[in-house]
Amino acid sequence: MSGCAARRYVAAALGRCRARGPPLWEPTPPRGPRTLSVGAAAALPPLLLPPRRHLSSRNRPEGKVLETVGVFEAPKQHGKYETGQLFLHSVFGYRGIVLFPWQARLYDRDVASPVTEKSENAAGHGSKEVKGKTHTYYQVLIDARDCPHISQRSQTEAVTFLANHDDSRALYAIPGLDYVSHEDILPYSSTDQVPIQHELFERFLMYDQTKVPPFVARDTLCAWQEKNHPWLELSDVHRETTENIRVTVIPFYMGMREAQNSHVYWWRYCIRLENLDSEVVQLRERHWRIFSLSGTLETVRGRGVVGREPVLSKEQPAFQYSSHVSLQASSGHMWGTFRFERPDGSHFDVRIPPFSLESNKDEKTPPSGLHW
Repeated sequence: MSGCAARRYVAAALGRCRARGPPLWEPTPPRGPRTLSVGAAAALPPLLLPPRRHLSSRNRPEGKVLETVGVFEAPKQHGKYETGQLFLHSVFGYRGIVLFPWQARLYDRDVASPVTEKSENAAGHGSKEVKGKTHTYYQVLIDARDCPHISQRSQTEAVTFLANHDDSRALYAIPGLDYVSHEDILPYSSTDQVPIQHELFERFLMYDQTKVPPFVARDTLCAWQEKNHPWLELSDVHRETTENIRVTVIPFYMGMREAQNSHVYWWRYCIRLENLDSEVVQLRERHWRIFSLSGTLETVRGRGVVGREPVLSKEQPAFQYSSHVSLQASSGHMWGTFRFERPDGSHFDVRIPPFSLESNKDEKTPPSGLHW
């Protein structure tokens, strides 16, 4: 395939990667191998350009040359991706590699359920009952070369942990880790023995040309997963769409710490906002309601999220960020709204799906670093 044809193919593939739900590819995969190309490490990787932009020389810094990094494979419609699978993120455009899968319960409030009864949670917040279905997510490593160019998220994704009692820090993070839904995986293969630049790549994986994919887990990855399982586990995913803005929430329990003769329970939550329409909108305000099992109900209002007011457009339809919450009780609930602004100045509220904050009854001491 010629260089121009390869670049047009990548552009077309990325154009189909907008966050509009499956299928992210055409039902029939293109015939034959397709080359995946990116710019030199010091340049803006062309595959990270917003969807539906053509990868022509006008999009590259002068003097930079595209280089081949792999060949696209047909996405799996059934079954899971194995440890060591290379992929391109269909929404955020970064290169990554699968470490291991998680089986989560997806509560999608946009899907009609045979159960239509109304339920009331402890805070008196009415909501329809939603049945969860099993959905596959993956723990992945992000290529460090692509992190500076992921403009559609507030920060390079990381997994945050609660420090132990002897640590002066409340939280610490392992950067370059992410959770990726099965439909966001665009698999590719590479002949490079170290195709992903991440400080944990060679510590977790090794090259074995007799395997498919040719990157297999080291004992250190298995030990790390087992040791940190309670703090890594992804169990529940919540999703709801209002006026073509889809909000996905993934909560994680982080552990408990003692402070001033009381117990403080911590959670992190990851939120993804997706514009399923062509109209440009901008997030202006957030409104949270946080109920604790101790009986308190807190209201939080503010401008934007994590110091930003992201614009969701046809070119960059998604934004993702992570935050944290603590309660002086072992469980609670969160729900709320995001206020968006249209180009004509009008506003509308987008519902944040209600989700539970649950603690692990058999929890152990939170980790205090990388455990092997």
